[in-house]
Amino acid sequence: MVSSSSISPVLLLLVVHIIPVSPVGDERSPGKNRKRVPPVLHTEPPVLDPIKEAYAYCNIPNRTERGWEGHSPADYELLSVQVMIRHGDRYPLYAIPKTKRPAVDCMLVPYRSPSHPLLATFINHMSWGGRGRWDPTLSALPRLPSHSMCEMGELTQTGIVQHLRNGQLLRDAYMKRHRLLRPGWTARQLYVESTGKSRTLQSGLALLYGLLPDFDWAEVLVQHQASTLFCGAHCDCPARNRYLEEEQRRQYRLRVADTELDRTYADMARMVGVAPRQLRAANPVDSLTCHLCHGLSFPCTAQGCLSPRQLAIIKRQQLEDEEDRRRQGLYHRYALLAAHPFLNRTAGCMLRAAEGRDGGEALAVFSAHDVTLVPLLSALGLAKARFPRFAARLVFELWRIPPQPRQEDGSSERQRLFVRILYDGEDVTFQTAFCQSRERHPGQPLCPFDNFLSFVRRDMFRTLNATSYQEACHRRPV
Repeated sequence: MVSSSSISPVLLLLVVHIIPVSPVGDERSPGKNRKRVPPVLHTEPPVLDPIKEAYAYCNIPNRTERGWEGHSPADYELLSVQVMIRHGDRYPLYAIPKTKRPAVDCMLVPYRSPSHPLLATFINHMSWGGRGRWDPTLSALPRLPSHSMCEMGELTQTGIVQHLRNGQLLRDAYMKRHRLLRPGWTARQLYVESTGKSRTLQSGLALLYGLLPDFDWAEVLVQHQASTLFCGAHCDCPARNRYLEEEQRRQYRLRVADTELDRTYADMARMVGVAPRQLRAANPVDSLTCHLCHGLSFPCTAQGCLSPRQLAIIKRQQLEDEEDRRRQGLYHRYALLAAHPFLNRTAGCMLRAAEGRDGGEALAVFSAHDVTLVPLLSALGLAKARFPRFAARLVFELWRIPPQPRQEDGSSERQRLFVRILYDGEDVTFQTAFCQSRERHPGQPLCPFDNFLSFVRRDMFRTLNATSYQEACHRRPV
């Protein structure tokens, strides 16, 4: 038995040791130092929640959204707007083997949620689409989704509503505030282009109707773009294809090294009764995301039900893949060549608009896919931008500022031109490769157009050790 007198020294010793003191090794000064040194916190970047990211990808139209489109000092003149969109919410492109397809109705019903005040008149206006001028490839496509049980890849009512909302937001920014297209506008001032998928055509039409309700079909010419990269006549680029193949090998190596992902696919394959390889080929994340976006129960079989946890593991691997992609840089080299034709076209259109020449439309709308937007974002230097959600929008604005007091009469008019880049309503201009935040000048919220033009015509090829698109594309590998 230990007496109480023998405990006291121990307690006293503990009290002495919990008083904060300088590190033992720090004996630089024998005197007292009363200056408080704040601790240096070593924190890791926040870990993204895969399910939260999946919901963000859904882009469910259940909240009011505002954007920075159209904001500028009062005396700035808006000359041109180029809008690249991803199609809205769609039905999956793949079905999970031996499970019931998601029960989603693709008929448009104005009184069913989600809806929009313009939905009923939009449906009616599309019935008059025969009066429009259509590229032959697009004329055969339906202008509205129309199946009570969605077909694979079909645009849903949610997708239509997403772009009606986008269009209305851009209408407030550009038509009401800046009168970008004035009453009596003609086809020379508007350009619309879509890939040959019904979901992109219908998304583009929904956005256009939100922008210009009851537009005159006779003034609308919808052009077809054969390439998802919108590269037009400049798609021949062997080096781009090589970079993409290298990137796909990187993706494969990362996937096969992920043991948790491998176990997840094996568990899912066992539940549905197919080989893991067959399940992977069915890209189950596409179908599971549809269930999540539409609030549907996950598919079940006699062996059990697929779960949000399994979706979270697949999404987690995708997020890690995006981070590894940024570090390795292979995709960025692909993206520079994939995006150049469109960026060069955009810069040329802006220049023509500033000079009042033909081909410089005040408003251009391009309806595309995630595989269009991802390389554009990477090429612009927006590597940390979120993966394009359904109905994502990337906007290029061209502005002209008033003549400056000290500007000589002979100075270049291009010095008065400025650009702004916006992604899903956020101003990302000073995050781009051609206009970093350190170049921002007080009182000037935009980026000189010459920066963008130099980037497109020359600077973006430096990473590829080339001086032009043709040289970068056709240089033989070392």
